[in-house]
Amino acid sequence: MSRPLGPLMLDIEGCELSQEEREILRHPVCGGVILFARNYHDPAQLRALTAEIRSLRDPELLIAVDQEGGRVQRFREGFVALPPLRLFGRAYDYHPEQALRQAETSAWLMAAEVLAVGVDFSFAPVLDVDHGNSAVIGDRALHPDPEVISRLARAWVDGMHRAGMSAVGKHFPGHGHVDADSHTDLPLDERGFDEIAATDLVPFRSLVAHGLDAVMPAHVVYAECDPRPAGFSPFWLRDVLRGELGFDGVIFSDDLSMRAAVEMGDAEERAMQALDAGCDMLLLCNDAPAAVRVLEALEDREPAPELQRRLARMRRRAAPDWTDLHNSRAWRQALAELEAIHVTA
Repeated sequence: MSRPLGPLMLDIEGCELSQEEREILRHPVCGGVILFARNYHDPAQLRALTAEIRSLRDPELLIAVDQEGGRVQRFREGFVALPPLRLFGRAYDYHPEQALRQAETSAWLMAAEVLAVGVDFSFAPVLDVDHGNSAVIGDRALHPDPEVISRLARAWVDGMHRAGMSAVGKHFPGHGHVDADSHTDLPLDERGFDEIAATDLVPFRSLVAHGLDAVMPAHVVYAECDPRPAGFSPFWLRDVLRGELGFDGVIFSDDLSMRAAVEMGDAEERAMQALDAGCDMLLLCNDAPAAVRVLEALEDREPAPELQRRLARMRRRAAPDWTDLHNSRAWRQALAELEAIHVTA
């Protein structure tokens, strides 16, 4: 029976689905699955896992991963080792046009491999400005200059789109100015809106105009603007992102189990507040009991009328064969170009 996708994206425990997980993923409030390193053994196993996840629902559940490169690459053995985004920024300082080509190529390589194992999209690229303050962002950021980030990120998105994958910019409106890690603390950014708009918002504004498909807000409080973290803030999501920037894609919450999000109440309260603020789909990971409670809490809530239209934008538009991809001339050329980034940077 065909049922619309719900607004909750959940994780699973291992490399195969348990019977309990199958039942949870069939729940009408569930709309997607995010995969982690613990869900990966090899490409064949992952293709079987994603195929089973897709078979559970009509329309199929969305399947996502964090495959940025550098420190944040969930699928490693058998996949291309992607460089951290900072390397593209360093290369840009010396060879701008070459760095733009390499960014586009790296994104294409990442997306093509991920699509070939049955995953719809990666939560990438990172659009945070490297202010030199944030260890959790660090080399995940492209550059200290927001204009350079914009140029490189547009190339990155072009590479994802060329492969057939949608792009997710994060962490709106910018996580790079705070030193606290939102996985373990509630970061506080005390800058005013004008300063944020003149720096951290620049890449988001540029990428929205370039056709960015989705955005993930930061679990950071920008105290001069709103006392709530951005992912729970109608000011940031409705007024700024939807209103001022004119964004009409998907807004994914960051993981509601992170320490910064826990400050907003129990899991059910966090979910309700994030949806009320303007999030379309909520991530809730590494807390199976909370996931069940949230599924039940949201069961009677009417989904936003635009949800299905927006989520449809995130479906993969290509499904390359793994072996054919890795035997292709385009693949060999892309690998050679990617290897050069280590030299030029």
